[in-house]
Amino acid sequence: MTRAGKPSASADTYMYALLAERMLGRPLVEYVSTWMDRGSALEAEAVDFYSFTRDQETVKVGFILNEAGTIGASPDRLVGDDGLMEIKVPKESTHVGYLLGKPIDQEYKQQVNGQLWIAERQWLDVLSYCPELPPALIRVERDEDFITILHDAVWAFSDKLEELARELTDRGWIKEAIGDAAQSMA
Repeated sequence: MTRAGKPSASADTYMYALLAERMLGRPLVEYVSTWMDRGSALEAEAVDFYSFTRDQETVKVGFILNEAGTIGASPDRLVGDDGLMEIKVPKESTHVGYLLGKPIDQEYKQQVNGQLWIAERQWLDVLSYCPELPPALIRVERDEDFITILHDAVWAFSDKLEELARELTDRGWIKEAIGDAAQSMA
C-alpha cells in the first residue's frame, strides 16, 4: 500500500515474485546496489553512534513473525522494551534532504508502521546516517489508524497470495513440501 493508505501499483509484481520463489523452491536473485552495500558496511558504525548518543543498548533482531507465523517484519534493532530502530544510510544528497526537513518518517511510513505492528512496539527511531554529515534522527510513534489500514491490506494480500499458490499447486507448478504432503495425508 502507499503512504496514503491506498493499494500499491507494485503489489501484484511483488506477489508474482513471491509465487515465483515458491515455484522455484528458492529465493530470487535480487540486485544489490552500491548504496545497499554502503548501508551494510556502515550499519555497525551507525548503531554505535545511536547507542552512544542515546545511551541505549540495542539488540540486533532477525525476521519477526506475527503469532500465526504468516506475516513478518525485519527491523534493524530492538531498543529497550518498547522501541525499535531502523537505520538508513542513503546517498549524501538524500541525507541532506532529511537534514533540511524532508520527512524521513513519511518516506518509510509503511515499513515503520508495519514493524511497529508486527513487533508490538510503541515507537521506532529512524536514523539516517552519513559519517561525514550530521545525523538525522526522528522518533515515530505508532499510528493505530494507519496500522489498521495496513493490517487489512496485508491480510487481503496474504489471502490472495495463498489462493494463487493453491491454484499453482493444483496445476502441479508448486510442489508440496514433504511435511505438507504428510500433513495433508493425516
